[in-house]
Amino acid sequence: MLQSEKYTTLIFDLDDTLYESSTGVWQAIRERIGLYMHVRLGLEWDIIPKLRANLFSTYGTTLRGLIILYDVDPQDYLDFVHDIPMKDYLKPDDNLRRILESYPQRKIIFTNADRGHANRVLEALNLTTQFERIIDIRDMEPHCKPMIEAFQYACGMANVDPARAVMLDDSQPNLAAARSLGMGTIRVGSTQLSWDYDECIPRIHDLPEVLSLNGHAQIKVDE
Repeated sequence: MLQSEKYTTLIFDLDDTLYESSTGVWQAIRERIGLYMHVRLGLEWDIIPKLRANLFSTYGTTLRGLIILYDVDPQDYLDFVHDIPMKDYLKPDDNLRRILESYPQRKIIFTNADRGHANRVLEALNLTTQFERIIDIRDMEPHCKPMIEAFQYACGMANVDPARAVMLDDSQPNLAAARSLGMGTIRVGSTQLSWDYDECIPRIHDLPEVLSLNGHAQIKVDE
């Protein structure tokens, strides 16, 4: 278990971290990415899935690859792919709000999405007031997670020593990068421990099981 008194700042990924992947949000965004590549770039449907996977693995995000190879406008891309009815997928999460409130540390969102999407997610979950700031993909240009430079920039923006921050993310490569800088690391959405991160939890609601509550009583989470 990580001892929370060692840390001043909790840094959270957004998608598939603050909510479970089963909500369908990321699947809807993935479909919009494919539609963007077809409509805006004129690419044939049959080549899009493989190209998108290659861009993601090579450049960290599909967007970064599309900027480099196709000179796309990043904001046009972000507006297009995140244009989904968020409240059809996410509902207010009072349990998570109580858990977050139990930790006195600063809380920051660090995402490869843009600020508009992050705000819509937080609004749908009713968590807007829980986070001090959002560090988004536009803030860290031309870098993105899992690039080390992105994490260095985020810690600089947050004015925090990496050794005093915990990174919570669903992505193993992202956590490996964070850990290499000395950050505490928790993988969300997994029960498989790895050298890439310190702790793992099936869902964000299990956070008190791996990050101590500074002596506070355990939070009761409604099922």
